[in-house]
Amino acid sequence: MIEVNELTKRYGARTAVDRLSFTVRPGRVTGFLGPNGAGKTTTLRMLLGLDRPTSGSATVSGVPFRDHPRGLRHAGALLDAGQVHGGRSATAHLSALARSNGIPARRVDEVLQEVGLTGAAARRAGGFSLGMKQRLGIATALLGDPPVLMFDEPVNGMDPEGVLWMRGLFRRLAAEGRTVFLSSHLMSEMQNTADDLVVIGRGRLIAAESVREFAARSTRPGTVVGTSRAAELGALLAGAGASVEPQGPADTRRLVVTGLAADRIGALALAHGIVLDELTPRTASLEEAFMELTADSVEYPTGRTR
Repeated sequence: MIEVNELTKRYGARTAVDRLSFTVRPGRVTGFLGPNGAGKTTTLRMLLGLDRPTSGSATVSGVPFRDHPRGLRHAGALLDAGQVHGGRSATAHLSALARSNGIPARRVDEVLQEVGLTGAAARRAGGFSLGMKQRLGIATALLGDPPVLMFDEPVNGMDPEGVLWMRGLFRRLAAEGRTVFLSSHLMSEMQNTADDLVVIGRGRLIAAESVREFAARSTRPGTVVGTSRAAELGALLAGAGASVEPQGPADTRRLVVTGLAADRIGALALAHGIVLDELTPRTASLEEAFMELTADSVEYPTGRTR
């Protein structure tokens, strides 16, 4: 289990993490979300004892990570796949970590096979692609067979097969009763992989709940409306105060309507003789909920309108 209590980190006048509290439980994949600069990596670094908190606490299995002897047996982490000596082979890198943490040498071959790097075990890590470095970083995290695992943007550089493999890996690790804490900017992956979310903005907690509960907090669930007279109906609905968008760039028959109840949409269509072939409630996506609920926490917003 991971427990964070009133965790704060200041760099001079700037507060990177501000009184942050949450719990990550075993047996579930917990996603860690926030805009760029929200404090996610800083939080992970404090959890792993790489940065010292200004105040508050962060514990792994009940104690600060620094107090765990042979830390890789207690928690495995991937924070930066590039932090590997480029002149060492994958085997040499993992073997050194195994010796320093009292881990049996056989685990090196086991984790290399687990991440699909057996064929590259003797190659120097400096020649690895980003996806291969990510796999080596995951092998490092798995080396001590720890109960707690933390990953910061692990799917960066992965091809579709690698992303699918990684999704299955995280789900399996959680099913084994481990604590899996996963940071990513890919909302689709979080929606497909995570059970729970911890969402922060400007270093402060925004939400700590299940993926389904978080998505349901969006105020834009909407209704999908299908008709051959989509342009005409869209104008009518907009005139009635609704927000109307096409469901997709190539779909000329379906609209996503928010701000107007389905029965009102149907009544307007009927009054103007417009036949509907679809009127379906639409659940808000994780991405929509995230964009809406973190809109005021973006440190460097783009010029897009909301």
